[in-house]
Amino acid sequence: MSSTVNYTQHDAVALIALDRPDALNGFTTELCDDLLAALEKARHDDLIRAVVLTGEGRAFSAGADLKSGFEGTRNTEGKLHYEYRPPLTAIAQMPKPVIAAVPGFAAGIGLSFVLQSDLVLMAEDAFLLSPFSTISLVPDGGANWLLVRQLGYHRAYQLAVEAERIDAQRCVELGLANKTAPATELRSAAIAWGKELSQRAPLSLAATKKVMRAAMQQDWASCYDLEAELQEQLRNSSDAEEGVAAFFQKRQPNFQGK
Repeated sequence: MSSTVNYTQHDAVALIALDRPDALNGFTTELCDDLLAALEKARHDDLIRAVVLTGEGRAFSAGADLKSGFEGTRNTEGKLHYEYRPPLTAIAQMPKPVIAAVPGFAAGIGLSFVLQSDLVLMAEDAFLLSPFSTISLVPDGGANWLLVRQLGYHRAYQLAVEAERIDAQRCVELGLANKTAPATELRSAAIAWGKELSQRAPLSLAATKKVMRAAMQQDWASCYDLEAELQEQLRNSSDAEEGVAAFFQKRQPNFQGK
């Protein structure tokens, strides 16, 4: 669909692959625009139930394309607000689960896109990296917020300022990734995971994503109220009726997202 992003469909799973392998999928203005378009396409396609985000070649992404970043027409703050933020927001607001499948490594803004995803599958030889202290910059793309909430302040700060390569197994131990797969099987494993999720009730997946993301920044009472509101909406849905009927009839439910 573009020169920097590949979009393919595998049954109910959309595979979105960053496609600048010669530049280790470094982010440019064009890549941000194309990625946003791909995410919006997946969001509005009723046949898509899950999304896999990955990179072509030997890396998920090396981060910002520094040449593009320093020579571009926008200043750094403008790039963060108008280029990186829209696709990052699209991942958070998409009602479908987004699985980041990480080949090789994800660094800089690439790390932020991995952490922003709902689920993370890493190749066994892959790693995550926040390299900003080596080039006198601050972690961006929401990485500070995400790392602190997932790791706690002390560990997040250490990993950021020491620019440590966090290998796949360590990422699983720290909760930065869900699981690993052999590098040669990464993409097929991610698609298979997406297909498994596509069999779950889509309204339930969307509501759970909404309330859990809200839980990261709201108090218990607000989260409880949102749960109650969403539960009432789902309880009156056709999919809830289908799920209960399938349970008693001991068959696979046929969810329609309604």
